[in-house]
Formats: sequence, structure tokens, C-alpha cells
Amino acid sequence: MTFVLLGVGLVLLMAGGSLLVKGASDTALALGVSPLMIGLTLVGFGTSAPELVTSIQAALDGSPGIAVGNVVGSNICNVLLILGLAAVLSPIVTSAKSFRRDGLVLGLSALACLGVVLSGQAGRLAGVVLLGALVGYIWWAYRTEKEEPEEMALPVRLPLAVAIAAAGLVLVVLGARWLVQGAVDLASALGVSDTLIGLTIVAVGTSLPELVTSVMAAMRGQHSIAFGNVVGSNIYNVLGILGATALVVPVPIPPEIARFDIWVMLAATAALIVFAVTGWKVTRGEGAVFLGGYAAYCGWLVAGAM
Repeated sequence: MTFVLLGVGLVLLMAGGSLLVKGASDTALALGVSPLMIGLTLVGFGTSAPELVTSIQAALDGSPGIAVGNVVGSNICNVLLILGLAAVLSPIVTSAKSFRRDGLVLGLSALACLGVVLSGQAGRLAGVVLLGALVGYIWWAYRTEKEEPEEMALPVRLPLAVAIAAAGLVLVVLGARWLVQGAVDLASALGVSDTLIGLTIVAVGTSLPELVTSVMAAMRGQHSIAFGNVVGSNIYNVLGILGATALVVPVPIPPEIARFDIWVMLAATAALIVFAVTGWKVTRGEGAVFLGGYAAYCGWLVAGAM
């Protein structure tokens, strides 16, 4: 039954995430929003919805390892696995002007996550600060994008797009609930911590929408969406998901995350920033470095659990 819950939860997350992204993207296109803004906001937020629901559900269920491990593990997965795979398939061209803004926010959000983790608890005050920073970032990104020529709105039916997004959200909620339950049961059966499960199975499972979106966007030459999706999702994971989770239910930080995983997340974030600004492109070789780093990270986790 545990594996059934995990399997069904992952399938619903994938299906729900795909519908949510499609509905959000169609809504943005109908309103004439730029592709970069789509990647940073609606697509980034849409693909982060599984992490949001999963972390809050895990916190409510008394599983802080999954709640926090999902955020940290998803950020690691987004950079090393998802951006790495997308870059290997097609080198990702980055925008110098936009990344000066988004790269700064990405770095600051990673440092904010470090501060929360080292404090030992994600409390409600931290949640308010993180969510406030997210609102400020969205406003800043919107104002910056409005300075550019507006995109032409496409003939997309807005009510249908909203309905598709809503259907996707319902599937995401159901999938997240079953995934968390299956993950907790699996952790108990294997005798490993729920933190390890949160950093691996749950983190990768809830990052599948980002994986599908970024890989498909990269293969279609939509570099702004592919790159903006990863950057936007990582910013949302810390400011939105960790912030919302802490606001709903204060969460103690598992000590193993403070000892090791948060530093891996910081290193991955730093590597993303360095690779992005050197030549304003993430090359295939750099993508391979990301993938190798993710394989080494997962190997370390598995070896430590034995």
C-alpha cells in the first residue's frame, strides 16, 4: 500500500503540475505577459505548488524532516539535476540584464534560508519576513518587466486557462497528500529518517513539474522559460514555501540539514550564479558538472543512511 500511495501521489503530482503550468502559462499569454515573466512568476510558482502543498502537509502531519528537506532538497535538485539536464540537452542562454536582478534575489534568498536553518526553527516571524520579501520581489520583477515593451496578448480563452490551472491544483493537492503519507510510511519501514526521504524521493517527486517544464522549454529553444523556471522556483521555495509553512506551523530544523544539506544548496546556488554570468550561458559542460554533482550528493546521502 505504501508504494501504491507513492506511485499514485507522484503520478497525480506530474499530471497536476502539467495542467497547472499549462493553465498558468495560457493565462499569462492571454494577458500579454513576457516569456521571462512567465518563467519567473506563473510557471515558477505553478511548478512550485507541489512543494508548497507537500511541505505544509508534512508540517501539519508532524514531519519536519520532509517539510524542510523538501525545500532544501528541491532547490538542490532544481539546479543540479533539472538545470543540468536541460543544459546538457541544449545550452541555456541567460539574460544579463534580468539575471542581475534575479541572480541577486536568488543569492539573498539562499542566505535567508541559511539563516533560518542555523537558527534551529522556522518560526512565524521568519515566515512573515520571507513572505514579505517574496511580495517585494514579485513587485520589483513586475515593475522591471513593465519598463520593457509589452508582449502582444495571444487569443487564448482566459476562463478555460483558469479552469485548467484549477484542475491541476486539485490534482497537486491530492498527489501531495498521498506522497507525504507514502514517504512517511516508507521511512518507517526502512528505518531511515524522514529527512532523508524528504531530501530525495519527495524532493525529486515534487520537482518533476520543473523537470518537465525546463527540459521541454530548453529543447524548444525557450531559454527564458527554462532558466527562469529554475531560478523562480528556487526563490519561491525559500521565500514562499518555507515562509508559508513556517507561518502556518512553526517547524523545527532537522540538525542533519544544518550540518550538510544547506551547504550543498548554497554551493549549488553559487555555482549557478557563476556559470550563468560567465559568458551569459550555461553550457553543456557546465550542465554535466551539475549532473555529476547531483549524483555525488545522492550517493553521499544513501551511503550515510546505510
